[in-house]
Amino acid sequence: MTATLDPLVLDLVEWVAKEPRPLADVIEAWRTSCPRLTVWEDAVDRGYLARQVVAGRGTMVVMTDAGRRFLREHGRSAPACVSAGEIRLAKDAPRT
Repeated sequence: MTATLDPLVLDLVEWVAKEPRPLADVIEAWRTSCPRLTVWEDAVDRGYLARQVVAGRGTMVVMTDAGRRFLREHGRSAPACVSAGEIRLAKDAPRT
């Protein structure tokens, strides 16, 4: 089943890599009623994504270093990881 899920896990990790996503958005977008199709759970269990609580934003889902390596190993773009502090700074930074 792992090989079957890899393309979907890649898509999920790449989607989160573009920008940290609120946990509720990730669950809504990647929800499935099939107990054999566990894309979200597999991505977290493999350490590719992590939850981070960010003041004023709630629980966000971010890509980890392992997620970045996973994307690169499969020829996908892998921007630098964003930490909870960077999420907060990007949101709260003054506009110029």
